[in-house]
Amino acid sequence: MNSWWELGDWRGHAGSDLAVHAVVCPFCYERGNFSFAYRADKKKPNASKVLHFDTLKCGNCAGYVMVLWSTSHFGGELHGFRTLPWPLRRERIPEHWPESVGRFWLQAHRSYTDENWDAAAVMARSAVQAAMREQHARGPNLRAEIDDLAGRGILPPHMKEWAHELRELGNESAHPSADGDQPDRSDVRDVVEFLDFLFQYLYTLPHEINQYRKRRARKPTQRGSAKSRSKDG
Repeated sequence: MNSWWELGDWRGHAGSDLAVHAVVCPFCYERGNFSFAYRADKKKPNASKVLHFDTLKCGNCAGYVMVLWSTSHFGGELHGFRTLPWPLRRERIPEHWPESVGRFWLQAHRSYTDENWDAAAVMARSAVQAAMREQHARGPNLRAEIDDLAGRGILPPHMKEWAHELRELGNESAHPSADGDQPDRSDVRDVVEFLDFLFQYLYTLPHEINQYRKRRARKPTQRGSAKSRSKDG
């Protein structure tokens, strides 16, 4: 997104009203329990696009959150939002991710936030293995499963290398040595961030491509124009 005026144009929640049920209180992590406190709007010059600045009050802890949101300029069937402040702790996996994979990702993030470095490393490893198996990887162990998906072109080379780094860090925490050293915080941060990239690649990107195709299919005139352009090279 290159401009706040693009908010809600390409991805977001269904409908033309703010999905309050999806807003999480950044203080108590209560979801969807808000009352309306204040709104200001800003209309885009020479266009129908409007940015809404809503202030919501949490019904649980009485904290406030400002929600910037807008519907798509292609029509009111989609809207996106950003919150300030935002929750520092992950509370839910994206809806289009498999539950069997996302629950380990969520535990890895929570463990990292709570500074449980060993638990974060082990859960990150479990998340990778769950993803490999969800992608039908073949092999007797995680090393072989990673190599199998990479050999079939499902994992790019750099993701294969990082997946093995994560596997090794997780193994060190799952099978501690006698000296009792814990993993380095920066190493754990890096592998948890890698999880985000991996799952964006495996699950979010295909979902967004599918959403793009559905949106294009609803616009026959634009699709026809695109075909004409393709014929012209």
